[in-house]
Amino acid sequence: MSRGLAYVAGPLFDEGERWWITEVERVVVAAGYATFLPHRDNPDKTADNVRAIFDNNVDAIDRCDLVVASLNGVTTDDGTAWEIGYAAAKGKRILGLHTDWRRRFDDEIVNLMLECSVERIVHSLDELSAALAAD
Repeated sequence: MSRGLAYVAGPLFDEGERWWITEVERVVVAAGYATFLPHRDNPDKTADNVRAIFDNNVDAIDRCDLVVASLNGVTTDDGTAWEIGYAAAKGKRILGLHTDWRRRFDDEIVNLMLECSVERIVHSLDELSAALAAD
């Protein structure tokens, strides 16, 4: 039985990023969630369908019970940051995943606006699995 819908957010601009998000999604599915993956659940982007993709992503966040967001990078991907902000404004539960050892700030893992928008930041797929299991 599904525990609800999880929107899996993160950068998707190269094969490595897409591989990583697929690994994250695998952990979320193993925890019992159905998932929405923007690169899987949207058509390939063209000049004619950008708005439809945006609307589809917003609709999925509106319907989801949980957002799991990859925060990796020197800065968090701007699309992912927007998805987190929108989900936070809608009162959604958000887990951040940060496995990148680079840090921009002494007292923060990522930008404080993102840190304060997520329920928790985990640092590995194993920690993500444990956080999902603790629900």
